Amino acid sequence: MIGKVEDGKIVPSDSAVSLAKEKSKKNNSTVDKDQFLQLLVAQMKYQDPLEPTSNTEYVSQYATFSELEQMQNMSASLELARASSLVGQTVLMDVTDGEGRTTTVQGNVDYVRYEGNKAFLSINGELYSMDDLNTVADQKYLSAYATAVDFLNAYNKLPVPALLTIDDEEAVKKVNEMYQNMSEYEKKFITDDYVKGLKKLVDRMEELKLADEENKKSEAEKGENVDKTEGTDKTEDGEDTDEDNDSDGDAKTVQ
Repeated sequence: MIGKVEDGKIVPSDSAVSLAKEKSKKNNSTVDKDQFLQLLVAQMKYQDPLEPTSNTEYVSQYATFSELEQMQNMSASLELARASSLVGQTVLMDVTDGEGRTTTVQGNVDYVRYEGNKAFLSINGELYSMDDLNTVADQKYLSAYATAVDFLNAYNKLPVPALLTIDDEEAVKKVNEMYQNMSEYEKKFITDDYVKGLKKLVDRMEELKLADEENKKSEAEKGENVDKTEGTDKTEDGEDTDEDNDSDGDAKTVQ
């Protein structure tokens, strides 16, 4: 009853598209038992009386159809059992809309609804056909995968070691902490190339920090030397002034 409207047209939800696709598939499915019996009766009714079909052939056709029906029912039962086992699991559904665009829906399966020997999964309050099921994953796996993606995104924003500067210290520290705080299971999602690359960045940053500390220390020592030199100059100037004053006093006394 409620739908999103774009350009004056109602845009069906992913769930509605999934259900509509399943309904269309059902309408275009193979002949069911009742339809087969109707066709069989019509065949018997309109057969050539001069060359009638033998009863054995009718029985054979019905037996073949019954066997096929049993196989279909068994397949449907297996699908229903599989759908029931998905309750509480995290799944990924690939839903294709009317324009051929495929979107991925992720969520936990709350319950399963059965309609016409078909199973529909309830995800985030919407129903989706089992045919749209793409992946069943453990929540721990998805969480670890998301953590690894966050780490890689942060890592890829860092410059290469040769272009690293002291201004990148906080960024490198943050990425390193992200990796160190990951569990052993989460670290399995990070390849050795990234681990080695992170170590090079951390080592290079330590070198830059030591160099920066040495520069600051050197600048501080230079500043102290300058202050000492200026203080010495002032002292010498003061002594000269006193000597001049004494000479003046002696000259006055002689007079």
